[in-house]
Amino acid sequence: MWLKVAAAVVIVLAALGWVYRAPLYGYAETGAAVGARTACSCRYVAGRTLKDCKKDFEPKMEAVFLSDDEDMKSVTGYVALVARETARYRKGYGCVLDPWRE
Repeated sequence: MWLKVAAAVVIVLAALGWVYRAPLYGYAETGAAVGARTACSCRYVAGRTLKDCKKDFEPKMEAVFLSDDEDMKSVTGYVALVARETARYRKGYGCVLDPWRE
């Protein structure tokens, strides 16, 4: 009985994920971009550590992870398996997102 219930729950969750995939992807992509841009400015304009920059995130951005490339002066924000965006420090411009891919 429990196996059937568990299977039904998995099927329902998969169906909901499929129906709402576009908005979920949009939120993930936007969150990754905001996280990358915020952390890049914090890191390369303000000179703070990447760990300290996570404090600047808005509530509900816990799913956004960051990676830092000091050589390229860039920060990549990503939501695992869904979205990845990079912001790079450019002298005179601050941190700018890489062009978006279609």
